[in-house]
Parts: sequence; structure tokens; C-alpha cells
Amino acid sequence: MDQRWDDAMTLALDMAANSPCPDPNPRVGCVLLAEGRVIGQGWHRGAGTPHAEVEALRQAGDEARGATAVVTLEPCNHIGRTGPCSHALRDAGIARVVIAQSDPNPVASGGEQSLRSHGVEVVTGVRCEEATALNADWTFSQIHRRPRVCWKYAASLDGRSAAPDGTSQWITGEEARYQVQLGRARCGAIVVGTGTALADDPRLTVRLPGVTRQPLRVVVGLRGLPADCHLSDNSSPTLHIASHDPAEVLDLLWHRGVHRVWLEGGPRLAGAFLAADLVDEVIAHMAPMMLGGGRAAVVDPTVTTLSQAHHFVIDDVTQLGPDIQIHAHHE
Repeated sequence: MDQRWDDAMTLALDMAANSPCPDPNPRVGCVLLAEGRVIGQGWHRGAGTPHAEVEALRQAGDEARGATAVVTLEPCNHIGRTGPCSHALRDAGIARVVIAQSDPNPVASGGEQSLRSHGVEVVTGVRCEEATALNADWTFSQIHRRPRVCWKYAASLDGRSAAPDGTSQWITGEEARYQVQLGRARCGAIVVGTGTALADDPRLTVRLPGVTRQPLRVVVGLRGLPADCHLSDNSSPTLHIASHDPAEVLDLLWHRGVHRVWLEGGPRLAGAFLAADLVDEVIAHMAPMMLGGGRAAVVDPTVTTLSQAHHFVIDDVTQLGPDIQIHAHHE
């Protein structure tokens, strides 16, 4: 592999990391090379804005003819809110396109084939793992046609999310709650059930400095919400889905461009997602206390014996102040 392509891909990946996350669109960076010199570069700034390739072509101008385009994701080949990047590259006279990750989206893919059919040399798989990791949730959602679901819960060492009298604020400390804010910020939607919404009156917002884009707040269940609750304010959009079907919830969110769901619902909603085999990750915050009774962290009536348990693989265990954070993924 040409070292210049590798160096340019490093720059393209760095620029792609500037793209917003979460966003309906993937994070993409593009660098244009002519005789080993960078003549244009760009990154995608979010849905509805010019794609990375178009930004780079604008910088390069006429110098783009005969140049090499180094792109973190296969150039799109469909007309959405913007035109096909594969057409823009070939029309500008680009001679070679170096691609990190192939596009898993069947609607937008085909750029590689289109470029080849018009005489453009295409090189694929350069730094593919890094590019895929940059868009892990987006890639998952394109393959599975639904958002990735991360269930977050807080519990005592004996697995209780609330004391016998219903009190639960706060089981965990400030460090764990800060990690929850970081986790919310990565997601396109935060999902709770009507039971949690009515009992806790949560805000479900990201309260971190500099955050301007709030996740969609989603309430699942048949009961309505009072007009004066926090979820009825204007701090973030709220969607009420009158359903108990997790697959229906995820389908609706998928069609709204959500790629990662942060599940904060109570034990019954979490149990419904587990029973439907729709929990992909778990982030468990365990507090060093014993409650001896009260609300269990999850209720799943489909598990009646050990052989029916849901199995996960632990990725990381971290101490957060007095608490423990366990991060696991579905087997």
C-alpha cells in the first residue's frame, strides 16, 4: 500500500471524528491528493450538509482532475438530501478512490461499482477496522435495520433498583451519574416506560457543558403523561409510543434516523427488551449497599430456569468512586 494513502487516511479519519455523533448520517472524512500533496479535505457536518467528498472537491477546484480521493466510507450512490458523491467524484475527474469501509447501507451503497464502471481506479479496505469503529452504531443499524440498544441500570449489590418504599434517588454516586450523562450524549434516543415516567418524573436530558443537541426522549406505554411533567417541557423533543412491543418501538426509531438507543426504563420495560432478544449492550452501575428487598432491577417472566438466562460477555469493569461499572455485550 502506498504510504501516502495511509497518511491521507489518517488525516481523513481524524477529520471524520469531528462529524456529529449521534446523527442520522455516518461520520465521514475525505482527503484529495495530487502528486503526494493535499489539495482538498473535508468532513461531514451532519444531516443535510454537504458530504465530505463535496467539501474536499470544492477546496481542490480544477486541481481535482487526475487526483486521488482518500475516503473513510464508500462514496454514496443515491440521491437523498444531497446528490451522489460517486457521481461528484467522477465528474470532477478523480482518477483513483481509496476507501476504508464499504457502505453497509443497501440504499446508498454501489459507489464503488459505479466508479469502476466509469474507469475510476478503486482501492478498498485501507484502515477498514478503524473506519468501522468510528461508525460502530451506524454500521450496526444498517446491518440489522434497527438501532443498537444499550440498557443502563443502577442497582445495589443484591440487585435492587429501589428500596421497599420505592425510593431510588440516588443509589449510585456522582461519578457514576456523570458516566450516565456521557452515555446519553452518544445516543439518538433515551427510552423509558410510562411507569418510570410517572413515578420518577425524569428530565432525560444531557446535562453536560457544551451539549447543544439533545437526544429524543421516548416514553413507551399506553398511559398518558401529565401536562406539567418534565417530559412535557421544551428542553428536548419527546415521543410517546403507545405500544408494549419493543420491536415496534425500535422500528419507529430506526425510521427516524436513530442508530443508538439508551434504555433507561424500569424493570418491566427492560425485561420486555431482554425477552425480545433486543438488548445488545448492558451498562450496570453497582452500588456498595444491600437493600434486602424492594424493586428488582429487571423483571422478565420468560426466564423461569437457569437454562433460559440471557448471556452477556463482560468487556470492562471500572470503579467509579464508590461504585462499580460493568460494561457487557450480548453473546
